[in-house]
Amino acid sequence: MPLALSLLFLGGCVGTISSLSIPTTAPNGAPERIPATLSKPDGPGPFPAVVILHDCSGLGPRSSGAPDRWARELVRQGYVVVIPDSFTTRGHPDGVCTDPSPSRDAVGPFRRVRDAYAALAYVRTLPDVDGSRVGLMGGSHGGATTLASMVAPESESEPLARDKRAGFAAAVALYPGCNAPFGGWRVARRSGAGGPSTDYIGVYKPIAPLLILIGEKDDWTPAEHCRKLADVARQAGYPVAIKVYPGAHHAFDSSNPVRYVPTRVNANAPSGRGATTGGDPTAWADSIREVTAFFGQHLMKTGN
Repeated sequence: MPLALSLLFLGGCVGTISSLSIPTTAPNGAPERIPATLSKPDGPGPFPAVVILHDCSGLGPRSSGAPDRWARELVRQGYVVVIPDSFTTRGHPDGVCTDPSPSRDAVGPFRRVRDAYAALAYVRTLPDVDGSRVGLMGGSHGGATTLASMVAPESESEPLARDKRAGFAAAVALYPGCNAPFGGWRVARRSGAGGPSTDYIGVYKPIAPLLILIGEKDDWTPAEHCRKLADVARQAGYPVAIKVYPGAHHAFDSSNPVRYVPTRVNANAPSGRGATTGGDPTAWADSIREVTAFFGQHLMKTGN
């Protein structure tokens, strides 16, 4: 089966983009194939690479466009980029941002970890990629998937434990939900006489350096949870960095205007619905600088 189904030139950008299909597995171990796109710089390589995980809007007609925006930027910098599509062939071509149905769990962040490592395995087969220099990046739903993908296994019997040990060299999580149970880390909410409170338990332990970028005004994935995750991890000696953008909302790397959508599924809202997203040109420009420096440090070789 040919991996590349079509080959097109990237308009206004050095390199090529291919549509392809990559093998992955279901939680029960059954084989699957999912769509993906592969973007490459011009030249023979070997290049470093980045796997980009899309947000809850997916890669269909309702996509936020952020994954493609980052792909263009990274290809210009000399990275091969693979973007797996976790939603389309699993019944969610329009994403799950406003879909409260139980079927959204079948494409949740922990489910998508297998797709991240399938994309890593695929990109390592490419002759013009240096398989030791592959990073991971994702925003929102993809950011939570990034955290789930990068957390160290607690035992060698865990699924993907071996893949993680020889996995991604670095990762960037954009506005992820940091209150999920990632390894030994979790966030607990409780009620008391003085009102509700939040307890932070355990330590997030990444397998490689991690950078979190998030907006101060994020009402979908609150920055405070991520700030605490990073602080506790650093105090324990783990390479987790964070930058919080003042005044920025969720999806600050979008080119769309800021708007509140009441139908978005939001576990952090009192009603369980409604979230604000929108681009912030200042945060977007700075995030490019941060990602460039971070991946440059961990993925690029001198002279590359």
